[in-house]
Amino acid sequence: GRLAPPFAKAAVAQHVPDHEAGAVTDELQRLADDGLAPRHLAYVLGALAEERAAAQQLSDRVELVCSPPELDHVDARDTAVVVQDLFRRAKHDVLVATFAIDAGAKAEAIFGELAARMDAEPGLRVRLFLNVHRVQGDERPSAQLVWEFAIRFREKIWPGQRLPEVFYDPRSVELDGPKRAVLHAKVVVVDGRWTLITSANFTEAAQERNIEVGLLMVSTNLARRVAEQLATSMPLPAN
Repeated sequence: GRLAPPFAKAAVAQHVPDHEAGAVTDELQRLADDGLAPRHLAYVLGALAEERAAAQQLSDRVELVCSPPELDHVDARDTAVVVQDLFRRAKHDVLVATFAIDAGAKAEAIFGELAARMDAEPGLRVRLFLNVHRVQGDERPSAQLVWEFAIRFREKIWPGQRLPEVFYDPRSVELDGPKRAVLHAKVVVVDGRWTLITSANFTEAAQERNIEVGLLMVSTNLARRVAEQLATSMPLPAN
């Protein structure tokens, strides 16, 4: 009801940016000349506005995550900052998958706050999906490698008293080389809502110095699917 054919640029300019007014006026007039009544044009514009709003909502649910911060030229969020923010945000469940993981002081810098929260909050569940590595030429039984990994995890990696659930893929310790595989995914899923998929391992080098890129997404459907994928493909506990 605010615009009617024949469309004039001066009238259209009251509703759109000045630099778009000419093009919008021409297009509205072309559609009117083709037989679209004002009510049809209003319907098309309403549908277009809804589509754009939905697309913007989707865009707002995806954030670029990169490191190191000094190489950021597109205003991405820093990997280490996002990881710690996700750990602090968690209320019920944290899932982490990584190929490499630090030990000692470096591990405490990454997991210290999360471990302290686990000790203080019995309801907070933490699951780690980790790669148990078999060095080329090491022919010791798989069970021994897993046992040694579990001891190292307790003594040198995890900084808290209450241990998280740790899982591994048995193919990573296969004696038969052609059958061996590694867990190479790097993922964080928090409370079935936030999912970070990144190239960065849970090491100081990856989160502070290496050039890494990832995406942080808000989607309950994605979070559920990622968690289910890891849980079903790596069912064996390592600790």
